[in-house]
Amino acid sequence: MPGLSGPSDYSQEPYRHPCLHINAKEPFNAEPPRSALVSSYVTPVELFFKRNHGPIPLVDDIERYCVDISGLIETPKKLYFRDIRMLPKYNVTATLQCAGNRRTAMSITRKVKGVGWDVSAIGNAVWGGAKLADILELIGVPKLTSCTQSGGKHIEFVSVDKCEEENGGPYKASIPLSQATNPEADVLLAYEMNGEPLNRDHGYPLRVIVPGVIGARSVKWLDSINIIAEECQGFFMQKDYKMFPPSVDWGNINWNTRKPQMDFPVQSVICFLEDMQSIKPGKVRSLCIHGFIKVRISGYAVSGGGRGIERVDVSIDGGKTWMEATRFQKTGIPYIAGGISNDKWAWVLFELTVDIPQSTEIIAKAVDSAANVQPEKVQDIWNLRGILNTSWHRVHVRIGHSNM
Repeated sequence: MPGLSGPSDYSQEPYRHPCLHINAKEPFNAEPPRSALVSSYVTPVELFFKRNHGPIPLVDDIERYCVDISGLIETPKKLYFRDIRMLPKYNVTATLQCAGNRRTAMSITRKVKGVGWDVSAIGNAVWGGAKLADILELIGVPKLTSCTQSGGKHIEFVSVDKCEEENGGPYKASIPLSQATNPEADVLLAYEMNGEPLNRDHGYPLRVIVPGVIGARSVKWLDSINIIAEECQGFFMQKDYKMFPPSVDWGNINWNTRKPQMDFPVQSVICFLEDMQSIKPGKVRSLCIHGFIKVRISGYAVSGGGRGIERVDVSIDGGKTWMEATRFQKTGIPYIAGGISNDKWAWVLFELTVDIPQSTEIIAKAVDSAANVQPEKVQDIWNLRGILNTSWHRVHVRIGHSNM
């Protein structure tokens, strides 16, 4: 498209932070260390996970860059970048999570297909841009519309990004029109991340942000928007990112029996154990006289669809007994699930300071505001693509060692 192009090779990739753990080099997929996730409520851009399906697109002329909006509407329109920036700007704090987060742990139970991820295919950022509901209103689609006069019920986002799964075609995904036209859903065409212009890895110059939904629907490097009658028929909507039971394998799968995954389930992860008695934080060195050591346990919890986190339970004895952790988002503002002062699309961080024995298993599980709770065993939610591993998160600890 004019002003933005998708390279055919990986010779012009952007710089990446050296601390990232690379899960795939081409296309580039990487995540930060676990401890980086709980170092701040808003994830620094350079430490935000990178999820890509091909070479990173390049902008050659931002003045020529535009987004075509067409399909089942009366007045198709071409919006230039400057037009979008003239619309009212909104900042939305939202957590993006890859559906494959924690896939590596699921694969230990039984092999799955896909890029391996530890627990850091997730990040929280302040996204700045125009609301999609405002943009659609410009072309005659009123707010809170579920169907256009021509029968459009879905909004398809098409990227400049070229990917192998689409046989060299563009990455694409869709959401219901009713979600796109609802201002309260906070769907953005974003051009900023944490107060700065998007960088190339995260969709420069323009990307979609669909809060509360798996990251696969927040299309980067936006090329066009189509109003369509049915869901997008692209690979990542129809033959990927669908939740199947453990009984389905590659020999009996029927992709048409499942809807594309949208909201992500309730999730929590232990990211860091800090020895509160050590001279050097983070290294377990000292042992109390009674055989226990005081440790601060910290991590994140999140749920999709704007559901808050009602509780994070932590066990230090393998699940026999449980304690409730402290939850927080912004400094100085008490966190209440569903509270108007809290960020409904964002994760919460949690902490618990407790004495732990020399050798134990620490577990975290979260409950969201709809009383959804994480499943105990990964075996019960195993699926052949290794998505949505939200089983209890377990960390095995021996004084001096842990599987962090």
